[in-house]
Amino acid sequence: MREAILDEVAKLGYSEPSIFAIKLALEECLNNAIRHGNHMDESKRICVEYESDAKKVHIVISDEGKGFDPLDVPDPTADENLEKPSGRGIMLMRAYMDEVLYSPNGSRVEMVKLNR
Repeated sequence: MREAILDEVAKLGYSEPSIFAIKLALEECLNNAIRHGNHMDESKRICVEYESDAKKVHIVISDEGKGFDPLDVPDPTADENLEKPSGRGIMLMRAYMDEVLYSPNGSRVEMVKLNR
């Protein structure tokens, strides 16, 4: 699915920096869904939906986990968290995408990247 999305935005004329941003955000979001949402349980599924056109790509990723509150994730740039291996994915997704929204229970993420 990742390659299909990246191929489509490339065909739609997205810039290399935008394609890189989408790739990075997708990898981080999928990794979070697998590791933190579904806890590496191969019996659980991840759903990826997307729509794209020449102006924007809208990606929705959901997992079967119990969810989380993104506000409870510690700031990975705070001195006390610099050595911790978690929290950076959410920060990167927010930095590289134009919109990142979570469902109320946190098991569904919507990301939007505008083609500029």
